[in-house]
Amino acid sequence: MTTNENTRTLGSTGPSVFPLGLGCMGMSALYGEADRTESLATIHAYLDAVPDSASALLDTGDFYGMGHNEMLIGEALRTAPAAAREQALISVKFGALRTVEGGFTGYDGRPEAVKNFLAYSLQRLGRDHIDVYRIARVDPSVPIEETVGAIAEAVEAGHVRHIGLSEVGADTLRRAAAVAPISDLQIEYSLISRGIEAEILPTARELGIGITAYGVLSRGLISGHFSRDRELAPGDFRGMSPRFQGENLQRNLDLVDALRKIAQDKGVSVAQTAIAWVLSRGEDIVPLVGARRRDRLAEALGAMAVELTEADLAAIEEAVPAGAAAGERYPAAQMAHLDSEH
Repeated sequence: MTTNENTRTLGSTGPSVFPLGLGCMGMSALYGEADRTESLATIHAYLDAVPDSASALLDTGDFYGMGHNEMLIGEALRTAPAAAREQALISVKFGALRTVEGGFTGYDGRPEAVKNFLAYSLQRLGRDHIDVYRIARVDPSVPIEETVGAIAEAVEAGHVRHIGLSEVGADTLRRAAAVAPISDLQIEYSLISRGIEAEILPTARELGIGITAYGVLSRGLISGHFSRDRELAPGDFRGMSPRFQGENLQRNLDLVDALRKIAQDKGVSVAQTAIAWVLSRGEDIVPLVGARRRDRLAEALGAMAVELTEADLAAIEEAVPAGAAAGERYPAAQMAHLDSEH
């Protein structure tokens, strides 16, 4: 599903995009305070890095900072050169219900809610359409057919270009695809989160649905930059993540140490090795990198030049075997919302 070395296509019906997307969540939420000036500079640096022959994929959610992230992206695009602005494709997740204090209270996938969320997102982004629109988690009280059907109506009206999904299992993927064309499934996929390989990824490929992979560095855990004694900032949700707790953290960083030896032998960074591994899984997979700073973005972009040989892949598999991670990828309450895990 590739057009040239600078693009990958999101499924058989989606847009062609640069092989690495920029996940913007951390610029507004869940990792503690972010530097607004640096965030804007990082988005601009990403737009600059994408060649004219490709589209720059910016990923966000309307609930990231309760709209803050969409407004940040809107500002970044307004202050970017016109050509870069035209190159930008925006993927938006919706549906999460929040409290004033920042808590999550569920998901709303009713058709009337879809229209409401969409109207607010378009206003915050300052755009007349959203390129890929998806519910963040399946609303268990609303059939996925109804939610997807409402997005399909927005496609017909010209407010949305493509329909995506997020964290759904194979059965839900099939049901959704029977309603309308689905461009891509956004789901966690990394060296230590490989659950999609058994059923979800084969189903997506059978249906011609691409994968936008988030968490490719497992929220920094396998970036090579996370130290064993690091103190997390207030508001950093990793403080509640099972993989960052106690003995789990130590066991997971042992895996990173094993990966580091392979990276050093190749003369590249741990993060570049981990990203390159996801890139190697198929041309229908577009990793999303959550860089909040220009130096981290530059490191991530360097992964595109890393060539992993069969020997490299075998060594990586031995260092970080499937299922080796200690701890679930979310706390139990959040795992319960993942259709992909049921």
